Amino acid sequence: GVYEFSKDFRNEGMDRNHNPEFTVMEIYIAYKDYLWMMDFVEEMIEKVALDLHGSTRVTYGDHIIDFKRPFARLTMAGSIKQFAGIDITPMDEDQLRASCRQLGIETDTTMGKGKLIDMIFGEKVEPNLVQPTFIMDYPVEMSPLCKKHRSEPGLTERFELIVNSKELCNAYSELNDPIDQRERFQEQLRLSEKGDNEAMFIDQDFLRALEYGMPPASGLGVGIDRLAMIMTNQPSIQDVLFFPQMKPEQGQGSGDETPEKYLEMGIPEAWIGVMKKLGYTSVDKLKEAKAGKLSNDLNGYNKKNKLGLKGLSPQEVEEWLRR
Repeated sequence: GVYEFSKDFRNEGMDRNHNPEFTVMEIYIAYKDYLWMMDFVEEMIEKVALDLHGSTRVTYGDHIIDFKRPFARLTMAGSIKQFAGIDITPMDEDQLRASCRQLGIETDTTMGKGKLIDMIFGEKVEPNLVQPTFIMDYPVEMSPLCKKHRSEPGLTERFELIVNSKELCNAYSELNDPIDQRERFQEQLRLSEKGDNEAMFIDQDFLRALEYGMPPASGLGVGIDRLAMIMTNQPSIQDVLFFPQMKPEQGQGSGDETPEKYLEMGIPEAWIGVMKKLGYTSVDKLKEAKAGKLSNDLNGYNKKNKLGLKGLSPQEVEEWLRR
């Protein structure tokens, strides 16, 4: 196997769990699969807790998190059935969209089947997963680089470890079939044309490399900053970075309104920073917006950056704009 500790960068927003630049430990092991990798992750993180604290029980905020093996294991479909009360297994895109409406989850027309499932999981399941839990066997629509499941059609051999309601690592049996991979990329291209800005492009160089040949393998990525947060009981990712990127002080940006102007419109303080991030740096600009589009933009940013804010309805936003 090979591994590295690397600095990664994503063009995403900042909050207490996200930073554009972050540290990842990646490892790839030939002739292993995701089941082997789950055992490896359990052993590795349990040892980290023991070496740092002399115990598998770690205090994080108001919780005691126990990293003693084995961790709980739930399938994606099983977890949604347990916490949201619906069975997504037989559902198509239209049925998933209808289920989101019934559950009070905001969606938009750019979302495909995979994104809709992810929305349900993020809203209804993730907040319940405080203790270490493997979520496994993701639908193929959510996992364009993962090998298809050996016995369950429509699923992939992928898992994420969720701790304190946040993803700590992501891993899978690597997809090494170039024909299957090309079909997955083409589906991602279809989603991109539909408006999904997170869809992948067709990587011809990667496909060519697969055509030369790749052994069966399992890959893993661990968010080192989030692991450090939990092991040192730090509430913000900024507290475990040597040189964190900081948000500008409120009111210091060019033409920025003071928070009071937004509060006078009835906008909760937690949403003000999001408004400015989306370009609504003044009340005048904000009042030019359409309620439907603004609510979609705000909810989309909230979901994408995992801010954990309560979803907004177009009616709530309409009330703000009337004031």
